[in-house]
Amino acid sequence: MNLDDLSLRDLQKECARALNSMQATNNNIHQFNKKAHHNSQLWYKAVIEWYIKEYGDLPSKAGPGKEIKLIYDV
Repeated sequence: MNLDDLSLRDLQKECARALNSMQATNNNIHQFNKKAHHNSQLWYKAVIEWYIKEYGDLPSKAGPGKEIKLIYDV
């Protein structure tokens, strides 16, 4: 899967689903900062890559992220 093919909005939505599927602790969130030093798009991709390693596909397609309904999904 090439995350570079996703639009910025799709990255944001997939990342939101992934983050809602994990325990929100300082350590969990901080692990993504190493790959994305002050670059939000790299941060989104790092979160999604973690999710794909855990659940096998994008949050919208597999695992607990698939069950999350985004309020504003345009």
